[in-house]
Amino acid sequence: MTGNKDASDNKIYEGYSSCRLCPRQCGVNRNVGKKGFCGAGADIKVARAALHMWEEPCISAKGGSGTVFFSNCTLRCCYCQNYKISSEGFGREVSPGRLSEIFLELQEKGAENISLVTATHYLYGVLRALDISRHKLKIPVVYNCGGYERVETLELLKDYVDIYLPDLKYHDSALSEKYSLAADYFDRAMEAIACMIEQKGGENMKTPPEGESLKEGVIVRHMVLPSHRDDSINILRHMAKELPKGRYLISLMSQYTPFYKACEYKEINRRVTSFEYDSVVKEAIGLGLTEGYMQERSSAKEEYTPPFDLEGI
Repeated sequence: MTGNKDASDNKIYEGYSSCRLCPRQCGVNRNVGKKGFCGAGADIKVARAALHMWEEPCISAKGGSGTVFFSNCTLRCCYCQNYKISSEGFGREVSPGRLSEIFLELQEKGAENISLVTATHYLYGVLRALDISRHKLKIPVVYNCGGYERVETLELLKDYVDIYLPDLKYHDSALSEKYSLAADYFDRAMEAIACMIEQKGGENMKTPPEGESLKEGVIVRHMVLPSHRDDSINILRHMAKELPKGRYLISLMSQYTPFYKACEYKEINRRVTSFEYDSVVKEAIGLGLTEGYMQERSSAKEEYTPPFDLEGI
């Protein structure tokens, strides 16, 4: 299957005429070429679509996750490992029809699921692609996002998404403003994650056996930042108190590597120490947040960042 154009290329999405998909609610008319904070236009833009083996074990499983990386982003994380696409907008425009073909091509290659990475700002086109491929797509759909979402937008996804894979990056609004230009990050992310759990959270969720893939559920990711283990601990305490116990898995990540503009902030211009990460893991265990994954310290490797080379587009 080739070509990037089809009859849906010229489709005008009413929601883009005053875009409010993410918490920033810019209100710009993307249908006439205006761009808000995310930098996205009305056309879907993708940087890579390939099998990815470095997600959580129950997401990659045996065949790999069919990961589709969308260009641009609603956050501006100064340390983003995917900055080439998230902040610099690298990628190729595709129609909903072509995107639906990409989903099916990944399924044909043996993908355990279709993982939509930072897709919120292209939501209407992505939903159109899922509608086109729905009758042939037999594997789960994963919504892999930064956690900075609107509940109203997530409601549009409830009949399309099987697994939510959000980040929960910060507790302190000063940190989220400094590093991601989103002072309201924690409040919006907690609202969003509560909604995700309400939609897809299991009852007494357990970590799937090794080699088995998750079919439905929620995995909340948190990557520990250097110099900010106290913020990580505050996040864990809030999760234990406010999120429904047993209805989601947790994924604690040690893979932070200082990319992009991290060099401008001395306190995060290094990797996480064993002491920092281990103290966060200890807190999680003490709070009973043990269903899920805790990365090995060796996971902080640059080679885990995929090349953005338009593969599969």
